[in-house]
Amino acid sequence: MTLEDRCRDIQLVLSDVDGVMTDGGVLFDNQAIEIKKFHIRDGLGVKLWQRAGGQFGLLTGRTSHIVRVRADELGIDIVRQGVEDKLAAAIQLFSELEITPEQVCYLGDDLPDLPVLRAVGFGVTVADGCEEARQVADYVTNAAGGAGAVREAIEVILKAQGRWEDLIKKYTG
Repeated sequence: MTLEDRCRDIQLVLSDVDGVMTDGGVLFDNQAIEIKKFHIRDGLGVKLWQRAGGQFGLLTGRTSHIVRVRADELGIDIVRQGVEDKLAAAIQLFSELEITPEQVCYLGDDLPDLPVLRAVGFGVTVADGCEEARQVADYVTNAAGGAGAVREAIEVILKAQGRWEDLIKKYTG
């Protein structure tokens, strides 16, 4: 199956957080408040995907207030935190949204992501994802987690769907 075939029907981009939208580091300040660093280009990628009519969601094993803050900032309504079984949560989400796994792109970077990467139409891992994720993914980004990998994956999908150029006309003139 070609990249274009895998991307043609994608309606939902679902992403892990730590190691994909961030570099995987977890920082705490002196008051034990968690700090995460998100890449701004990933945020614009999410917004472009939404403008194109796609849905974007977060599926993460950890629970963090800052993830909710970032989701709110980007208008992400689909947020599942503290998920132990990512595949079960993903299947439930697909049912709620009335979409098939083939209509989903999932971005993950580590062992808990493997079942979802295998189950969806377009499984993506980041350049510094674990070896097992890189082996099962349909696409490995050039960017590392937290360094624009989400934006890269969204660009790949939108270009494969023939929608990228129209979306960026606002910026390119």
